Amino acid sequence: MATLPFTSRETGCSFFDRTPETCFVPEDFAGDEQLMVQQAEQFSRKEVLPLAERLDKQEDGLMPDLIRKAGVLGFCGVDTSDAYGGLGLGKNLAARILEYLSLNGSFSVTYGVTSGISQLGLSLFGTEAQKAQYLPHLASGEWIGAYALSEPNSGSDALSMSCRADERDGKWVLNGTKMWISNAKWAETFLVMAKIGGSEVSAFLVERGMPGVSVAREEHKMGLKGSSTARLVLEDAEVPLENLLHEPGKGHQVAFNALNIGRFKLAAMSLGPARDAIWESTQYAKDRKQFGQPISDFGLVRQKFADMAALYFAVESALYRVGANIDEAFAEWGGTVEGNRRAAEEFAVECSALKVLATEAEARIVDEALQVYGGYGFTEEFPIARTYRDARVSRIYEGTNEINRVFLADRLWRRAQEGRAQLGGPGDSFVSELAHKAFAKFSKDQVVVGGLSDLVLLTYAEQSARLRAQRLGGLAQMAYERFVNWANVQAAFAYQTVTGDPVTLPTPNPGHIDPLATALLTHRSPL
Repeated sequence: MATLPFTSRETGCSFFDRTPETCFVPEDFAGDEQLMVQQAEQFSRKEVLPLAERLDKQEDGLMPDLIRKAGVLGFCGVDTSDAYGGLGLGKNLAARILEYLSLNGSFSVTYGVTSGISQLGLSLFGTEAQKAQYLPHLASGEWIGAYALSEPNSGSDALSMSCRADERDGKWVLNGTKMWISNAKWAETFLVMAKIGGSEVSAFLVERGMPGVSVAREEHKMGLKGSSTARLVLEDAEVPLENLLHEPGKGHQVAFNALNIGRFKLAAMSLGPARDAIWESTQYAKDRKQFGQPISDFGLVRQKFADMAALYFAVESALYRVGANIDEAFAEWGGTVEGNRRAAEEFAVECSALKVLATEAEARIVDEALQVYGGYGFTEEFPIARTYRDARVSRIYEGTNEINRVFLADRLWRRAQEGRAQLGGPGDSFVSELAHKAFAKFSKDQVVVGGLSDLVLLTYAEQSARLRAQRLGGLAQMAYERFVNWANVQAAFAYQTVTGDPVTLPTPNPGHIDPLATALLTHRSPL
């Protein structure tokens, strides 16, 4: 193992760790935690999935009722402090529960936003009075929350927002329009970013019933039809002075740190639909017969399932490794506004890497699952069509994958220049050695930055999968070896993009198609 971490922490597991045996893997969740995860899956399969068509029609009251039911089970406040009605558990467990509550995309985004980024800024930066006023309603599922950053003319360049806040007659008066607001139709509270005096980005807690607050028509979306997406319109909206969250001019800390943790959780939200695509397509492959035998017997179909198993294994390994690091950071530093900010920022690079890894893994798995169905997959007769449509937006929201690639490579480079990180090194793996050499070519050219980012996220996934496989052996080792065959090719392409230099690939590992496909077909779920 190399001894050079990408980030500055020496505890836990970062990109290259000195104590890899300490890395958390999904199998490490305790018995009572596993029980909560099982309850989440049961909720999805019994309460949510049977209502998918009705949810797509946005039947009045149906989605809010499901959120209230989830709240009764404690799901809406898993990592919300128990002082404010939550369970006070870790963010890693909250992500695992979110993964299993994300088998339907529309419910997933509604639940994910109200239990996640709508609460995170408040939990991290709110006063005791603010948290006591709002968190119990959100953590119970009684209220649905929303997060309002994007505007019609400011998406990836979020700080170019035009929404304005002015202090007038003993209150804040907000003017502007927020775009693509998930949960807008049902939300009682909005975490809104606006510029005080047109210059100082600040965060505000805005209630639906405050004067001047309205929600425009629903967007007509390609997917996630059961979720609400609309504009939040603020026309001389009157907000109490005490609803300023954090400090004037420091709203970017609220917005971006909520997004840091939000991207980590979005990775879990993306694995959920991939999990369900595996569930559905494996059953179909066993039932569908051609040429006198199930299509699950055919080599090219089995190859698809082996690829799904390997890719899911690697991304899942990376996800819960990062989650354990985040929990450790909050245990060490959290509890104060400054400590919360520090903990939420520490693994921002990893969170962006996860967002890209998981959403692109979701896209590949869902696409291959649909291919298993053949022509039937292109109809609305089977649920895979909905899953396919719903998955597409994952690579767009909470920062497009392009802006996340730019962010993670640039942030990592700046940390290295400050002496707070080192960029890989020899002796760890083929992928990490390419990453180390490629960073010598760092530039602001976005094609170069994109290639470097691909090397970073492939490095993290490869090492995470390897550390997990070393502990578990068997099928886990097979999944790792198959993933590495794919990751090495991707890394070589990224390296050539950055440097223009030729690359000789290592000898490939065995493909393990039959054992991995058999495991997936037997259990209808990832390894």
